[in-house]
Amino acid sequence: MAPSVLIVDDEKHTREGLQQALSDSYDVSLAASAEEAFNLMDAQPFDVILTDLRMPGKSGLKVIDRALALPARPAVLMMTAYGNIDTAVEAMRRGAVDFLTKPVNIERLDVLIRRALKTKTLEVEVQQLHERLDDRFDLSRIVGNSPLLRDIIERVKKVAQSRATILIEGESGTGKELVAQAIHQSSPRARGPFIAVHCASLSESLLESELFGHEKGSFTGATERRIGRFESADGGTLFLDEIGEISGAIQVKLLRFLETKSIERVGGSKTVELDVRLVAATNRSLEQLVREGKFREDLYFRLDVVRFHMPPLRSRREDIPALLEHFIKFFAAENGIAPIEIEPGALRTLEAYAWPGNIRELRNFCENAVVLHKGGKLTEFDLDPRFRGAPEPSGGGAAAAGAPGPSLSVEQNEKRILREALIKSRGNRTQAAELMGISRRTLHRKLAQWPELDVVDK
Repeated sequence: MAPSVLIVDDEKHTREGLQQALSDSYDVSLAASAEEAFNLMDAQPFDVILTDLRMPGKSGLKVIDRALALPARPAVLMMTAYGNIDTAVEAMRRGAVDFLTKPVNIERLDVLIRRALKTKTLEVEVQQLHERLDDRFDLSRIVGNSPLLRDIIERVKKVAQSRATILIEGESGTGKELVAQAIHQSSPRARGPFIAVHCASLSESLLESELFGHEKGSFTGATERRIGRFESADGGTLFLDEIGEISGAIQVKLLRFLETKSIERVGGSKTVELDVRLVAATNRSLEQLVREGKFREDLYFRLDVVRFHMPPLRSRREDIPALLEHFIKFFAAENGIAPIEIEPGALRTLEAYAWPGNIRELRNFCENAVVLHKGGKLTEFDLDPRFRGAPEPSGGGAAAAGAPGPSLSVEQNEKRILREALIKSRGNRTQAAELMGISRRTLHRKLAQWPELDVVDK
C-alpha cells in the first residue's frame, strides 16, 4: 500500500501539479484550505502532510498544530514562496520536519518525503519498543507473592522516583537485572536509555574503554573517538553487574563519577558532565571484599545508598508454582504449542528442590519441559533424578554452607525409600514391593499410612 500524502495549498495549479508529480509513488489527497485539510485529517490518517504557509483563513502553521495533535501523527513539510529564516525556524519549532521554497523542486521534495517516512517509521518502532519494555518490566510482571518479594516491589516503588544510587546483592540468577530494569521503567528516566554492562566479562583495559570511552590515538588500535557506556546512558540508567570484579584503577574512576557526576574519556582531558543514575549489582559481599582490601571502602559507601538483597528461590518456595506457571505459558506461546500440565506429585518435588541456579535454572527447566512434553502432562517420573534429592534448608547457617543437616528419623527414611521405589517402578506397586523386599500387602498398608506417596499403577 502506497504511503498517503495530503497536499494543502490554495493555488489550484500548484496542488494539481504536485499531485501529478507524486501520484506514481504515493496516494495523494488535496485540500484548498486549512479548514478542508482539517476535515480530511479527521476522516482518515495521513503519513505525510505538505502544506503551504500563507493561505486565506488559517495559515499553514495552524495545519502543523492540528496535524501534530492527531493520535497518529503524520510527518509535516512546510512550503512557501516567502521563504525566510524566521518562517523556517517557526515551522520547525511547531514540529515540521523540513522546509521548502516555491517553486518546489520535485526531486528534493521526493527525497524529503522519503526521509520523513523513514523518520516516522523509526519513531513508531521506538514507541513500540518503549511499550514492550513497559510491559515486560512493569512491576506487575515480577512474578510471586511471597512476603520477601512484596517487600522488594514496595521498595522499588519508593526509590524509583529518586536519583539515589542503588546496590543490588544476591546470588546469580535471582533477578538482579530484572529489578534494575523495573527501577528504571518506574522512574522519570523511563524514556531514557537503560545500559547494562557485565563487568566480569571484560578485561581491565577493555572495560575502562567500554565504560568511559576513549579518544583517537589514546592507545594502539584507537583509530577514532569512541563514546563509552556512561555517555550512552546520559539521561537514563547505567546498570553495572558484577561490580565486585572491577579493578582498583576503574574503582577510582567510578568513585570520581559518583562524586562529580562527570567522566573523562581514556586518553582525554576534557571533562564530560553527565546525568546518569547508577545501579550496581554483585553476587559477592562487597563488605567482605573491603575487609580483604580488594574493594575501596569509600566507593562501597558511595554505592550503598539504597541496598536491595535478592533472596534465593529456596527462601521463597511459595513463589515456585507461580513462576512455573508463568514460564510454562511464556515458552508455550513462544513455541506455538499448548502449555504442559504439572501433576501434583511433580509440583511437590519441584517445590522441595533447592534450585541452586535460582530463577534462571527454573526458567531453563520450564523451556526444556515445554519443548519435550508439548502440551502433555509432567509427572514425577519425568523429572531428572537431581530434583528428587533431599531439599536444602530454607535459611542460611551451617547446613546452607555445606555442613551436614539434621539426621532423618526411621519413618522419614522409610518414606523416602518407598517413594524412590515407586518412582523407579513408575508406580507399579508389585515392582516397588520387590525392590523394597516387602510384600505387596505391606506396601499397601504403608501407602494407606502415607497417602501422599500413593501412585496409580501404570
